[in-house]
Amino acid sequence: MADEELGTEFSPIENKVMTALEDVIDPELGIDMVNLGLIYDINVDDDGACVVTMTLTTMGCPLGNLLNDQITQAIVSVDGVTACDINLVWEPAWDMDRMSRFAKVALGIHG
Repeated sequence: MADEELGTEFSPIENKVMTALEDVIDPELGIDMVNLGLIYDINVDDDGACVVTMTLTTMGCPLGNLLNDQITQAIVSVDGVTACDINLVWEPAWDMDRMSRFAKVALGIHG
């Protein structure tokens, strides 16, 4: 993700993709991918092809394939999205500061 893209507002369809991703729950933590802060960027082009830039809480996550399938299914369920590509990145590294207040409270993390 290029620095100049950071902070760019999502289009209406990209917002719908983000909403759909709130239904993808990390089975280990019981919190959705969005509130965990694992979704870094969403880009849907004019043809409906979606690229999601994201990370996982740990490298080698044993649930990576399961999450990949669930994320793809959620994204292609959005009207206007025709395809999904997941760009899995490790930089910037995920940490608990990326979690929403909701996720921190749900996991009993105060700070």
